[in-house]
Amino acid sequence: MPLVIVALGIVALLILIMGLKLNTFISLIIVSFGVALALGMPLDGIVKTIEAGLGGTLGHLALIFGLGAMLGKLIADSGGAQRIAMTLVKKFGEKNIQWAVVAASFIIGVALFFEVGLVLLIPIVFAISRELKVSILYLGIPMVAALSVTHGFLPPHPGPTVIAGEYGADIGQVLLYGFIIAVPTVILAGPVFTKIAKRLVPASFTKTGSIASLGEQKSFKLEDTPGFGISVFTALLPVILMSIATIITLMQKTMGFEDNGLLAAIRFIGEAGTSMLLSLLFAVYSMGLARKIPMKDIMESCTSAILHIGMMLLIIGGGGAFKQVLIDGGVGDYVAELFKGTSLSPILLAWIIAAILRISLGSATVAALTTAGLVIPMLGQTDVNLALVVLATGAGSLIASHVNDAGFWMFKEYFGLSMKETFATWTLLETIISVAGLGFILLLSLFV
Repeated sequence: MPLVIVALGIVALLILIMGLKLNTFISLIIVSFGVALALGMPLDGIVKTIEAGLGGTLGHLALIFGLGAMLGKLIADSGGAQRIAMTLVKKFGEKNIQWAVVAASFIIGVALFFEVGLVLLIPIVFAISRELKVSILYLGIPMVAALSVTHGFLPPHPGPTVIAGEYGADIGQVLLYGFIIAVPTVILAGPVFTKIAKRLVPASFTKTGSIASLGEQKSFKLEDTPGFGISVFTALLPVILMSIATIITLMQKTMGFEDNGLLAAIRFIGEAGTSMLLSLLFAVYSMGLARKIPMKDIMESCTSAILHIGMMLLIIGGGGAFKQVLIDGGVGDYVAELFKGTSLSPILLAWIIAAILRISLGSATVAALTTAGLVIPMLGQTDVNLALVVLATGAGSLIASHVNDAGFWMFKEYFGLSMKETFATWTLLETIISVAGLGFILLLSLFV
């Protein structure tokens, strides 16, 4: 049975990564070969399938991912992220400090990848907590909730961007619907959940935590950082460009007005790759040249951003190779046949498969890509909105982060929590994001 082979492949992956401490990319490639052989794929086609999966996934993603990493690094290195956080803290005031952290983390989370956003924001959260004499966890939960939601639902983050490419969904639509779902989900998993967590594990709110492992932090005098307005605009520019193109395209479809050169130009600018490139060029000016920073220093920031994402790109490529093996080996078709005639919505099915894989594998991106390999053959049988299937896969891939996920350990160490406290805060928070996200996606599916 193909599903037994996949299950054994996933167990082998867990043993290689967690037991033998083998690199995730190497483990994925080994398992891809093993599963391909076990599925009886022709020997002369296995390497071609793995290359196609790796190249196809990275071909779509490398441009957006690389430009996105550079954009985020320029905003961080110029002090733009610090300006956004500190200005919002000042504006919201001490009483609404949690909402300030949510707003700042959400804006910064759109531009920066999860780990980068976490490393950047944690020292700011620690500084605010010292100044206002509030618990670091009281501010930390809303912060990671916002970062995690943007990571799971909004392009140009790797998960939603990769899955949109695999499913052939419109990335602008994913972004637009992602925003609609992200806002209420962040409120639930952030400020609302903090109150519940305080009752569940009150002792964790007295911990002081430690950020010594982050090393020397670049700190800025506020007057030396870019202005608040320009920092927010630079961070959100790709989102603005993609959203405008999507809204105009949706209006064109509903109102039925004819295509012309202007609409084609708007669509071109709204393409993920184009909007990321334009945003990066704007950031080079707004976060660098306009502030008299030499081009050499600006390009150094861009280069260091790419050094940090090299291994992550390979891991995503490895996930793409595994996904392609599942498709070419017939596992996807087998799953499609299994659920033929089922009344189960592809949205729900994508979420369930992604959730099971996330709990097993730990990596949200690998879980999402493997889900794509199983779900793609089913999408031809239904007229479901592909953007919502992308978001459902993203939501499922966030559930129940535990000991096999790097995020679990980062959260535990930075906030100085015990294992039990980390499960009651971080793991529960990720599960709330996943389940609430699914609920809002199903609600949205009634209208779009």
